[in-house]
Amino acid sequence: MKILSVASEVYPLIKTGGLADVAGALPAALAAHGVDMHVLLPGYSQVMAKLVNPVRLLELDDLIGTSAAILACRLNGVQYLVLDAPDLFDREGGPYTDASGKDHPDNWRRFAALCLAAARIAEAGLDDWFPDIVHAHDWQAGLVPVYMKHGTASHVPTVMTVHNLAFQGQFSPAIFAELGLPSSVFAMDGIEYYGDVSYLKGGLQLASAITTVSPTYAQEIRTPEFGMGLEGLINARAADLHGIVNGIDTDVWDPANDPMIPASYSHSKLKRRQINRKALAERFGLEETTGPVFTVVSRLTWQKGMDVLAEAADDIVAMGGRLAVLGAGDPALEAALAGAAERHPGRIGAIIGYDEALSHLIHAGGDALLVPSRFEPCGLTQLCGLRYGNVPIVARIGGLADTIIDANEAASAARVATGFQFSPVTRDALLQAVRAAIRAFAEPRTWSRLQDRGMKSDVSWERSAARYVALYADLHTAHTDKTTE
Repeated sequence: MKILSVASEVYPLIKTGGLADVAGALPAALAAHGVDMHVLLPGYSQVMAKLVNPVRLLELDDLIGTSAAILACRLNGVQYLVLDAPDLFDREGGPYTDASGKDHPDNWRRFAALCLAAARIAEAGLDDWFPDIVHAHDWQAGLVPVYMKHGTASHVPTVMTVHNLAFQGQFSPAIFAELGLPSSVFAMDGIEYYGDVSYLKGGLQLASAITTVSPTYAQEIRTPEFGMGLEGLINARAADLHGIVNGIDTDVWDPANDPMIPASYSHSKLKRRQINRKALAERFGLEETTGPVFTVVSRLTWQKGMDVLAEAADDIVAMGGRLAVLGAGDPALEAALAGAAERHPGRIGAIIGYDEALSHLIHAGGDALLVPSRFEPCGLTQLCGLRYGNVPIVARIGGLADTIIDANEAASAARVATGFQFSPVTRDALLQAVRAAIRAFAEPRTWSRLQDRGMKSDVSWERSAARYVALYADLHTAHTDKTTE
């Protein structure tokens, strides 16, 4: 099968979060199953600088008010299709924000153009390549099924994957006239959402199938607590909803062959982790103690529970723990965690920002990973923690609940535990899990067993890729049967 994947960021070309990791790893995972996936993404200046001998395949005139082209470039075995539209994407800042951190005011136009470009590829193809299915990721690609439904590619099945329902691509109704869609689309059963335009709602309404990035999250978003106002629509489409847990690229995240860490190691050579542990302590200015090093690699936001972590930081130190934090986000939370580091020099270190290599060192040298998210569609950091023996301590929610086996009495006795879960997301519940981890850490044999089981866990894309292939095959078969009736 031939699949066109549409995403606003794809690792290693451009990354701000987990979406990029998923969109970047899926093509190679699917290739092992005979799936030919092409990946369409915007031609940000950072992306254009990384292309090698790109080929200009398709000219796109009047693409939401601008001219553009589709460039093709094959890198590391993956076929990338880049939307070359300098008016929209050649600018300073990140994919979604300017240099000052404010949203680009024309994000509605930028990502509508990406969606329309995907529909044009589905209609016209690229040379002899026509997608059997188009797979759209998150709100930035939410209009893909909408444009296809109202164009000449309406017969091509679509998949809409929700990585985080909290981000819906909601804009003023004033933009609708410029989207080039029939007036009937601005309606309750279209992209209208409480008087505004919602890109994600459009994708959820019209995609052939909907996926989320974990089975638990697929059920959670059917409730008012996690449905973000879209639970009615999602429940109406429950028969088309599938929860497929994410994996990580186990070639990139491989402690036995990781060029970003001082010492490689495996589950059978855990003593070598001490070299990385020492390097981590030096990088964050942490003193040597007998307690564990708790780590955080996260966006510093309310969703990620970083306010709860900030409240608990003094207590973690009082219990004998140390804390290394890497992340950026809410300025108030950045300041709170930086303040905790100032109060506890040598016990808490906080680096504000994101550094891919440093995140590898944190997993390779940390003892336990704190993930106190209030909601988490899947989460990738806990999978990296498992892979590297950085034992996860996670909220019992979404994909965290699906991927970490709590070290309760029964699981510990059965020797299947891989981490610690807690609920609800409060300071007291988090600290209770931290206490349990400190007790386990004080027993080296118990702790090494947790690390060993985590490192042996299957966090790859293999099983999840097989589920995507099965979903694609079902959609393709249904489409074929329909067209031959």
